[in-house]
Amino acid sequence: MTDHHGGSSPGPGQRPGIFDKELLERCISCGFCLPACPTYALTGEETSSPRGRITLMRALEAGDLAPDDTTLAEESSFCLGCRACETVCPAGVEYGQLLEQWRDHQWSGPDRPWIARVLMALTARPGLLRLQGLVRRHARGPARAAARTTAPADAPGDRPAEPPVSLMLGCVERGLYPKVSRAARQLCPEATVPGGQGCCGALHAHNGDSATGAELARALGERLPGTIVTTAGGCAAHLAHHLGEDRVRELSQYLDDKGHRPVGQVTVNGRRARAALQDSCHLRNGMGVTRPPRELIAAVADYVELPGAGTCCGAAGTYALLRPDDSRKVLDPKLDAVDEADVDYVVAVNPGCLRQLQQGLRRRGSRAKAIHLAELLALAARSDPGAPARP
Repeated sequence: MTDHHGGSSPGPGQRPGIFDKELLERCISCGFCLPACPTYALTGEETSSPRGRITLMRALEAGDLAPDDTTLAEESSFCLGCRACETVCPAGVEYGQLLEQWRDHQWSGPDRPWIARVLMALTARPGLLRLQGLVRRHARGPARAAARTTAPADAPGDRPAEPPVSLMLGCVERGLYPKVSRAARQLCPEATVPGGQGCCGALHAHNGDSATGAELARALGERLPGTIVTTAGGCAAHLAHHLGEDRVRELSQYLDDKGHRPVGQVTVNGRRARAALQDSCHLRNGMGVTRPPRELIAAVADYVELPGAGTCCGAAGTYALLRPDDSRKVLDPKLDAVDEADVDYVVAVNPGCLRQLQQGLRRRGSRAKAIHLAELLALAARSDPGAPARP
Protein backbone atom coordinates (compact mmCIF):
# COMPACT_ATOMS: atom_id res chain seq x y z
CA MET A 1 0.00 0.00 0.00
CA THR A 2 1.30 3.45 -0.90
CA ASP A 3 0.36 6.77 0.63
CA HIS A 4 -0.28 10.03 -1.22
CA HIS A 5 3.43 10.92 -0.97
CA GLY A 6 4.29 7.81 -2.95
CA GLY A 7 5.80 5.89 -0.01
CA SER A 8 4.61 2.89 1.93
CA SER A 9 1.74 3.34 4.34
CA PRO A 10 2.41 2.15 7.90
CA GLY A 11 0.93 -1.12 8.97
CA PRO A 12 -1.00 -1.64 12.21
CA GLY A 13 1.04 -0.53 15.20
CA GLN A 14 3.52 1.46 13.12
CA ARG A 15 3.78 5.17 13.85
CA PRO A 16 4.16 7.44 10.83
CA GLY A 17 4.99 10.44 13.02
CA ILE A 18 2.27 12.75 11.74
CA PHE A 19 1.30 14.08 15.16
CA ASP A 20 3.11 15.22 18.26
CA LYS A 21 2.78 12.16 20.49
CA GLU A 22 2.33 14.10 23.74
CA LEU A 23 -0.40 16.32 22.23
CA LEU A 24 -2.25 13.36 20.77
CA GLU A 25 -2.19 11.34 23.98
CA ARG A 26 -3.38 14.21 26.16
CA CYS A 27 -7.03 13.68 25.19
CA ILE A 28 -8.87 11.59 27.80
CA SER A 29 -12.05 11.22 25.67
CA CYS A 30 -14.24 12.79 28.36
CA GLY A 31 -16.65 14.43 25.91
CA PHE A 32 -16.67 17.94 27.45
CA CYS A 33 -15.78 19.25 24.00
CA LEU A 34 -18.89 17.96 22.27
CA PRO A 35 -21.36 20.73 23.28
CA ALA A 36 -18.77 23.39 22.37
CA CYS A 37 -18.24 22.12 18.82
CA PRO A 38 -20.24 23.87 16.04
CA THR A 39 -20.00 20.96 13.60
CA TYR A 40 -21.12 18.44 16.20
CA ALA A 41 -24.10 20.72 16.84
CA LEU A 42 -24.94 20.55 13.13
CA THR A 43 -24.72 16.78 12.73
CA GLY A 44 -24.81 15.12 16.15
CA GLU A 45 -22.21 12.72 14.74
CA GLU A 46 -19.35 11.64 17.03
CA THR A 47 -16.86 11.76 14.16
CA SER A 48 -17.68 15.44 13.66
CA SER A 49 -16.67 16.34 17.21
CA PRO A 50 -13.18 17.10 18.56
CA ARG A 51 -13.15 13.80 20.45
CA GLY A 52 -14.20 11.91 17.34
CA ARG A 53 -11.61 13.64 15.20
CA ILE A 54 -8.86 12.88 17.68
CA THR A 55 -9.95 9.24 17.50
CA LEU A 56 -9.48 9.48 13.74
CA MET A 57 -6.07 11.08 14.21
CA ARG A 58 -5.01 8.25 16.48
CA ALA A 59 -6.19 5.68 13.95
CA LEU A 60 -4.23 7.45 11.23
CA GLU A 61 -1.13 7.64 13.40
CA ALA A 62 -1.35 3.95 14.28
CA GLY A 63 -1.85 2.92 10.66
CA ASP A 64 -5.34 1.61 11.34
CA LEU A 65 -6.77 3.97 8.70
CA ALA A 66 -5.24 4.50 5.27
CA PRO A 67 -4.15 8.10 4.55
CA ASP A 68 -6.65 8.27 1.67
CA ASP A 69 -9.60 7.19 3.85
CA THR A 70 -12.60 9.29 2.86
CA THR A 71 -13.63 9.96 6.47
CA LEU A 72 -10.21 11.46 7.20
CA ALA A 73 -10.50 13.74 4.19
CA GLU A 74 -14.02 14.82 5.08
CA GLU A 75 -13.48 15.51 8.77
CA SER A 76 -10.17 17.35 8.36
CA SER A 77 -12.06 19.68 6.01
CA PHE A 78 -15.37 19.84 7.91
CA CYS A 79 -13.71 21.11 11.11
CA LEU A 80 -13.89 24.90 11.46
CA GLY A 81 -10.71 25.08 13.51
CA CYS A 82 -12.40 27.52 15.91
CA ARG A 83 -10.67 26.00 18.99
CA ALA A 84 -13.79 26.37 21.16
CA CYS A 85 -13.08 22.85 22.39
CA GLU A 86 -9.82 24.04 23.97
CA THR A 87 -11.64 26.38 26.34
CA VAL A 88 -13.66 23.58 27.94
CA CYS A 89 -11.08 20.77 27.87
CA PRO A 90 -10.04 19.66 31.38
CA ALA A 91 -6.95 17.91 29.98
CA GLY A 92 -5.64 20.98 28.15
CA VAL A 93 -5.67 19.41 24.70
CA GLU A 94 -4.16 21.83 22.15
CA TYR A 95 -6.56 20.85 19.42
CA GLY A 96 -5.55 23.72 17.13
CA GLN A 97 -2.00 22.37 16.94
CA LEU A 98 -3.26 18.86 16.24
CA LEU A 99 -5.49 20.16 13.44
CA GLU A 100 -2.53 21.95 11.84
CA GLN A 101 -0.47 18.75 11.98
CA TRP A 102 -3.38 16.78 10.52
CA ARG A 103 -3.82 19.17 7.60
CA ASP A 104 -0.06 19.31 7.01
CA HIS A 105 -0.37 15.61 6.26
CA GLN A 106 -3.87 15.44 4.79
CA TRP A 107 -3.61 18.55 2.58
CA SER A 108 -0.08 18.20 1.26
CA GLY A 109 0.72 18.75 -2.40
CA PRO A 110 -2.16 18.15 -4.83
CA ASP A 111 -4.49 17.14 -1.99
CA ARG A 112 -4.69 20.74 -0.80
CA PRO A 113 -7.94 22.44 -1.93
CA TRP A 114 -7.25 24.52 -5.02
CA ILE A 115 -8.82 27.66 -3.53
CA ALA A 116 -6.44 27.44 -0.59
CA ARG A 117 -3.48 26.91 -2.95
CA VAL A 118 -4.35 30.04 -4.94
CA LEU A 119 -4.82 32.22 -1.85
CA MET A 120 -1.61 30.96 -0.26
CA ALA A 121 0.34 31.65 -3.44
CA LEU A 122 -1.04 35.19 -3.64
CA THR A 123 -0.46 36.12 0.00
CA ALA A 124 3.08 34.74 -0.03
CA ARG A 125 4.06 37.51 -2.49
CA PRO A 126 4.53 40.87 -0.73
CA GLY A 127 4.59 42.67 -4.07
CA LEU A 128 1.03 41.61 -4.84
CA LEU A 129 -0.09 42.65 -1.36
CA ARG A 130 1.51 46.08 -1.79
CA LEU A 131 -0.25 46.45 -5.13
CA GLN A 132 -3.59 46.25 -3.34
CA GLY A 133 -2.59 49.29 -1.30
CA LEU A 134 -1.89 51.35 -4.40
CA VAL A 135 -5.47 50.81 -5.52
CA ARG A 136 -7.36 50.67 -2.24
CA ARG A 137 -5.45 53.26 -0.18
CA HIS A 138 -4.90 51.48 3.12
CA ALA A 139 -3.07 53.27 5.93
CA ARG A 140 0.48 54.31 5.13
CA GLY A 141 3.40 55.69 7.11
CA PRO A 142 3.26 58.07 10.09
CA ALA A 143 0.18 60.27 9.81
CA ARG A 144 0.79 64.00 9.39
CA ALA A 145 -2.34 64.71 11.38
CA ALA A 146 -4.67 62.36 13.19
CA ALA A 147 -8.24 62.87 14.27
CA ARG A 148 -8.67 63.10 18.04
CA THR A 149 -10.04 59.74 19.08
CA THR A 150 -9.17 59.77 22.76
CA ALA A 151 -10.22 62.14 25.50
CA PRO A 152 -7.55 64.75 26.29
CA ALA A 153 -5.12 63.74 29.01
CA ASP A 154 -3.26 65.87 31.52
CA ALA A 155 -0.18 67.59 30.13
CA PRO A 156 2.62 65.02 30.21
CA GLY A 157 5.84 65.67 32.04
CA ASP A 158 9.18 64.22 31.17
CA ARG A 159 8.66 60.65 30.15
CA PRO A 160 10.97 57.97 28.82
CA ALA A 161 10.71 57.29 25.11
CA GLU A 162 7.89 54.89 24.31
CA PRO A 163 8.82 51.65 22.52
CA PRO A 164 7.92 51.62 18.81
CA VAL A 165 4.48 50.48 17.71
CA SER A 166 3.84 48.97 14.27
CA LEU A 167 0.43 48.63 12.66
CA MET A 168 0.15 45.39 10.73
CA LEU A 169 -1.74 45.45 7.44
CA GLY A 170 -3.77 42.29 6.98
CA CYS A 171 -3.74 40.46 3.65
CA VAL A 172 -7.52 40.44 3.22
CA GLU A 173 -8.02 43.75 4.96
CA ARG A 174 -5.73 45.90 2.85
CA GLY A 175 -7.57 44.82 -0.27
CA LEU A 176 -11.19 44.52 0.87
CA TYR A 177 -11.32 46.83 3.89
CA PRO A 178 -8.69 49.60 3.61
CA LYS A 179 -10.83 51.88 5.77
CA VAL A 180 -10.09 49.61 8.74
CA SER A 181 -6.36 50.36 8.78
CA ARG A 182 -7.02 54.07 8.19
CA ALA A 183 -9.39 54.09 11.17
CA ALA A 184 -6.81 52.23 13.25
CA ARG A 185 -4.27 54.94 12.44
CA GLN A 186 -6.70 57.54 13.78
CA LEU A 187 -7.04 55.52 16.96
CA CYS A 188 -3.29 54.89 17.25
CA PRO A 189 -1.51 57.94 15.80
CA GLU A 190 1.69 56.84 17.54
CA ALA A 191 1.86 53.72 15.34
CA THR A 192 3.94 53.54 12.19
CA VAL A 193 3.00 51.49 9.15
CA PRO A 194 6.22 49.98 7.81
CA GLY A 195 6.24 49.27 4.09
CA GLY A 196 6.90 45.93 2.48
CA GLN A 197 4.74 43.96 4.88
CA GLY A 198 4.01 40.38 3.89
CA CYS A 199 1.49 37.84 5.15
CA CYS A 200 1.63 36.78 8.80
CA GLY A 201 1.33 33.12 7.79
CA ALA A 202 -1.95 32.26 9.50
CA LEU A 203 -3.54 31.33 6.18
CA HIS A 204 -0.74 28.85 5.47
CA ALA A 205 -0.77 27.35 8.96
CA HIS A 206 -4.49 26.65 8.77
CA ASN A 207 -4.36 25.17 5.27
CA GLY A 208 -1.73 22.48 5.46
CA ASP A 209 1.58 24.34 5.45
CA SER A 210 2.39 25.21 9.05
CA ALA A 211 6.14 25.36 8.32
CA THR A 212 5.68 28.23 5.87
CA GLY A 213 3.19 29.79 8.27
CA ALA A 214 5.86 29.87 10.97
CA GLU A 215 8.49 31.26 8.58
CA LEU A 216 6.19 34.08 7.45
CA ALA A 217 5.35 34.97 11.05
CA ARG A 218 9.02 35.24 12.00
CA ALA A 219 9.82 37.26 8.86
CA LEU A 220 7.02 39.71 9.59
CA GLY A 221 8.19 39.99 13.20
CA GLU A 222 11.62 41.01 11.96
CA ARG A 223 10.16 43.62 9.60
CA LEU A 224 7.79 45.22 12.13
CA PRO A 225 9.62 46.85 15.05
CA GLY A 226 8.37 46.93 18.63
CA THR A 227 4.80 46.07 19.51
CA ILE A 228 2.79 44.73 16.59
CA VAL A 229 -0.82 45.90 16.56
CA THR A 230 -3.20 44.01 14.31
CA THR A 231 -6.86 44.53 13.49
CA ALA A 232 -7.34 40.81 12.78
CA GLY A 233 -7.96 38.45 15.69
CA GLY A 234 -6.80 35.40 13.76
CA CYS A 235 -3.52 37.07 12.79
CA ALA A 236 -3.00 38.15 16.40
CA ALA A 237 -3.30 34.59 17.70
CA HIS A 238 -0.98 33.18 15.04
CA LEU A 239 1.69 35.85 15.54
CA ALA A 240 1.46 35.60 19.33
CA HIS A 241 2.06 31.86 19.10
CA HIS A 242 5.26 32.32 17.10
CA LEU A 243 6.57 35.68 18.34
CA GLY A 244 5.25 35.69 21.92
CA GLU A 245 2.23 37.47 23.36
CA ASP A 246 4.43 40.25 24.72
CA ARG A 247 5.08 41.42 21.14
CA VAL A 248 1.60 41.15 19.66
CA ARG A 249 -1.61 43.00 20.43
CA GLU A 250 -4.96 42.85 18.74
CA LEU A 251 -6.35 46.40 18.41
CA SER A 252 -8.83 46.22 21.31
CA GLN A 253 -6.11 44.74 23.53
CA TYR A 254 -3.72 47.53 22.64
CA LEU A 255 -6.28 50.27 23.23
CA ASP A 256 -7.18 48.70 26.58
CA ASP A 257 -3.51 48.45 27.58
CA LYS A 258 -2.90 52.13 26.96
CA GLY A 259 -6.08 53.26 28.72
CA HIS A 260 -7.79 54.49 25.60
CA ARG A 261 -11.01 56.39 26.32
CA PRO A 262 -13.24 56.60 23.25
CA VAL A 263 -14.96 59.90 22.56
CA GLY A 264 -18.27 60.65 20.89
CA GLN A 265 -21.06 58.23 20.25
CA VAL A 266 -22.61 56.40 17.35
CA THR A 267 -26.19 57.42 16.70
CA VAL A 268 -28.99 56.19 14.45
CA ASN A 269 -31.98 58.45 13.76
CA GLY A 270 -31.06 60.70 16.68
CA ARG A 271 -30.72 57.92 19.25
CA ARG A 272 -27.71 56.05 20.57
CA ALA A 273 -27.03 53.04 18.34
CA ARG A 274 -27.53 49.47 19.49
CA ALA A 275 -24.40 47.43 18.76
CA ALA A 276 -23.42 43.79 19.28
CA LEU A 277 -20.12 41.93 18.96
CA GLN A 278 -19.16 38.81 17.03
CA ASP A 279 -16.05 37.43 18.71
CA SER A 280 -13.05 36.33 16.70
CA CYS A 281 -12.68 32.62 17.50
CA HIS A 282 -8.90 32.62 17.74
CA LEU A 283 -8.82 35.88 19.67
CA ARG A 284 -11.34 34.53 22.18
CA ASN A 285 -10.36 30.86 22.31
CA GLY A 286 -6.67 31.16 21.56
CA MET A 287 -5.79 34.35 23.45
CA GLY A 288 -8.66 34.69 25.93
CA VAL A 289 -9.53 38.25 24.83
CA THR A 290 -13.23 39.00 25.36
CA ARG A 291 -13.60 42.05 27.63
CA PRO A 292 -11.76 44.86 25.76
CA PRO A 293 -13.85 44.91 22.57
CA ARG A 294 -17.09 44.80 24.53
CA GLU A 295 -16.09 47.69 26.77
CA LEU A 296 -14.96 49.79 23.81
CA ILE A 297 -18.26 49.23 22.03
CA ALA A 298 -20.24 50.04 25.19
CA ALA A 299 -18.39 53.36 25.46
CA VAL A 300 -19.82 54.66 22.18
CA ALA A 301 -23.09 52.69 21.75
CA ASP A 302 -25.64 50.68 23.69
CA TYR A 303 -24.02 47.26 23.84
CA VAL A 304 -26.20 44.19 23.26
CA GLU A 305 -24.79 40.72 23.99
CA LEU A 306 -26.02 38.32 21.35
CA PRO A 307 -26.70 34.66 22.20
CA GLY A 308 -23.78 32.74 20.79
CA ALA A 309 -21.58 35.79 20.26
CA GLY A 310 -18.62 33.69 21.32
CA THR A 311 -19.26 30.84 18.87
CA CYS A 312 -17.93 30.63 15.33
CA CYS A 313 -19.69 32.59 12.59
CA GLY A 314 -18.65 30.09 9.92
CA ALA A 315 -16.04 32.27 8.22
CA ALA A 316 -13.09 30.35 9.68
CA GLY A 317 -10.43 31.60 7.28
CA THR A 318 -10.93 29.81 3.97
CA TYR A 319 -13.80 27.67 5.29
CA ALA A 320 -16.54 29.91 3.86
CA LEU A 321 -14.96 29.48 0.42
CA LEU A 322 -14.19 25.78 0.72
CA ARG A 323 -17.48 24.73 2.31
CA PRO A 324 -20.03 27.51 1.66
CA ASP A 325 -23.11 25.44 2.48
CA ASP A 326 -21.79 24.36 5.88
CA SER A 327 -20.54 27.87 6.51
CA ARG A 328 -24.03 29.27 6.02
CA LYS A 329 -25.54 26.65 8.32
CA VAL A 330 -23.18 27.82 11.08
CA LEU A 331 -23.97 31.48 10.38
CA ASP A 332 -27.78 31.27 10.15
CA PRO A 333 -28.49 31.07 13.92
CA LYS A 334 -26.40 34.20 14.40
CA LEU A 335 -28.38 36.09 11.80
CA ASP A 336 -31.57 34.98 13.57
CA ALA A 337 -30.18 36.38 16.83
CA VAL A 338 -29.28 39.67 15.15
CA ASP A 339 -32.82 40.07 13.83
CA GLU A 340 -34.36 39.24 17.20
CA ALA A 341 -32.08 41.66 19.06
CA ASP A 342 -32.94 44.48 16.64
CA VAL A 343 -29.39 45.87 16.64
CA ASP A 344 -28.06 48.55 14.33
CA TYR A 345 -24.50 47.25 14.13
CA VAL A 346 -22.75 43.92 14.48
CA VAL A 347 -19.11 44.60 15.27
CA ALA A 348 -16.31 42.32 14.10
CA VAL A 349 -12.66 42.20 15.15
CA ASN A 350 -11.52 40.03 12.26
CA PRO A 351 -11.82 40.72 8.51
CA GLY A 352 -13.01 37.21 7.70
CA CYS A 353 -15.83 37.54 10.21
CA LEU A 354 -16.65 40.99 8.83
CA ARG A 355 -16.99 39.63 5.31
CA GLN A 356 -19.09 36.69 6.50
CA LEU A 357 -21.47 38.93 8.44
CA GLN A 358 -21.79 41.50 5.68
CA GLN A 359 -22.70 38.89 3.11
CA GLY A 360 -25.14 37.13 5.42
CA LEU A 361 -26.91 40.30 6.48
CA ARG A 362 -27.11 41.45 2.87
CA ARG A 363 -28.68 38.17 1.77
CA ARG A 364 -31.33 38.52 4.43
CA GLY A 365 -32.04 42.16 3.70
CA SER A 366 -31.37 42.93 7.36
CA ARG A 367 -31.25 46.55 8.49
CA ALA A 368 -28.27 45.74 10.73
CA LYS A 369 -24.84 46.58 9.36
CA ALA A 370 -21.58 44.76 9.99
CA ILE A 371 -18.67 47.02 10.85
CA HIS A 372 -15.13 46.60 12.17
CA LEU A 373 -14.40 47.81 15.69
CA ALA A 374 -11.85 50.34 14.41
CA GLU A 375 -14.42 51.90 12.08
CA LEU A 376 -17.06 52.05 14.82
CA LEU A 377 -14.74 53.91 17.20
CA ALA A 378 -13.57 56.28 14.46
CA LEU A 379 -17.21 56.91 13.51
CA ALA A 380 -18.00 57.83 17.12
CA ALA A 381 -15.00 60.15 17.29
CA ARG A 382 -16.18 62.09 14.27
CA SER A 383 -19.41 62.85 16.13
CA ASP A 384 -17.43 64.64 18.87
CA PRO A 385 -17.50 68.44 18.32
CA GLY A 386 -13.92 68.65 19.56
CA ALA A 387 -12.58 66.17 17.03
CA PRO A 388 -10.95 67.48 13.84
CA ALA A 389 -12.68 66.80 10.56
CA ARG A 390 -11.80 63.49 8.97
CA PRO A 391 -8.95 63.91 6.47
